[in-house]
Formats: sequence, C-alpha cells, structure tokens
Amino acid sequence: MEEFSGVETWRVFRIMSEFVDGFESLRSIGPAVSVFGSARTHRNAWAYKTTMKTTEILSRHGYAIISGGGPGIMEAANRGAKRGKGMSIGLNIQLPMEQKQNPYQDKSLVFRHFFSRKVMFVKYASGYLIMPGGFGTLDEFFESLTLLQTGKIRRFPVVMMGKKYWNGLLRWVESTMVAEGTISKSDLDYFHITDDPQQAADHIIEFHKERILPVGERRKAAMLPDESPTL
Repeated sequence: MEEFSGVETWRVFRIMSEFVDGFESLRSIGPAVSVFGSARTHRNAWAYKTTMKTTEILSRHGYAIISGGGPGIMEAANRGAKRGKGMSIGLNIQLPMEQKQNPYQDKSLVFRHFFSRKVMFVKYASGYLIMPGGFGTLDEFFESLTLLQTGKIRRFPVVMMGKKYWNGLLRWVESTMVAEGTISKSDLDYFHITDDPQQAADHIIEFHKERILPVGERRKAAMLPDESPTL
C-alpha cells in the first residue's frame, strides 16, 4: 500500500508540472484560436486546405493558432498560421500511434495527459474552430458547449466547418435533444456552422471586434506611448 501511495504522489507532481509548464509557456501569447480535427486528414483534402486558409486569415488579424501539434488538420492549422505570419502553437500528446509533431510550430509543448492539455486549449482560446474529426474532436466540441452552457468559461465563438460532415449530427441534436428537452433551443446558438474560410474567420473576428487588432496595427500600437492608467 505504501509503495502504491508513493507512485500516486509522484504522478500528481508530474501532472502539476504539465500545468506549470503550460501556464508559463502560453501566458503571453495573446488572443488565440484553438483548432480541432482529424489527424488522418490528407493534404489534398478539402478540410486540410480549408483549415489552412481559415487559420491564415485569423493569423493576419492578430490571432495565435493553437493545434494539437500533430499531422492532418493540426498540421494544416499550424501551417496556415505560419503563412499568416502569426504565432503557431502545438500542444502535442504522447500517443502510441498517429501523433507525430508537424514542422510548422513556433512554440511546441508535449503532454502525457489529455486533461492537462485540454485545459490549455480552452484557457488561452478566444475561439474554437471545429473541423471534421473523430472522437477527440467530438470530445472537444461538446466539452466547449458544456463549459459555455454552464458558465464555467467566458463566452467565445465556436465555429464548425464542413456542413456535409456535421449536418447529420446536428440534425440529431435538434430533432432528439432539443425535442426531448435535454437541451434548450437557445443552446444551439453556442456554435456557428459554415463551409467558407472567410465567413468562419469573420465570425470570430466580429465577435471580438475592437478588442483584437490585426498584426500590423498591433505592431504600430506597440510603438505608441502607454496611456493606460497605473493601477
């Protein structure tokens, strides 16, 4: 029993270290959008190209891009961020397969535990971009809705892309969950669905209008005297 207790205690310290490393590494990245989608998406796929276009637009408007750091949609997200001259961040996870770090990351962290990694995705996000994906993508999508619905996080835009991919799920949500009263009709307002990269980016940008400046304007603002009151 004592040996088991010691193992568990050290596990707690390892978990704590992941939180500390994440908080220290990401605290100064500014506004960011977390992107989720399948690691199995090929480079010639619509979802890959659309992810890259959307994150490039967001990067040019002052957003850092956070992905899971791996291949597929994650690679497309980081690649688009690099094209847009914005900060490209990968929150990598140790897995026995599929997870290989993509080369388009300015800042790269590696996690052993999904739950500490998930905290970083939501804590530093000013929006979520949900691309076609598997169980992990669904997990992140529904968790974001749960946190928004219960008021555990501040309101931010959640954009789903790929109407053909998601429409079956969303029809079921409305025809079954709303119809049975397990969620409210108004809960559907927590997310927006589109196929257009510009519209997806605009939905996030408009939500934060006048609070987040494009990259060029942020650089100019940084050179102006600070007129904010001293606290």
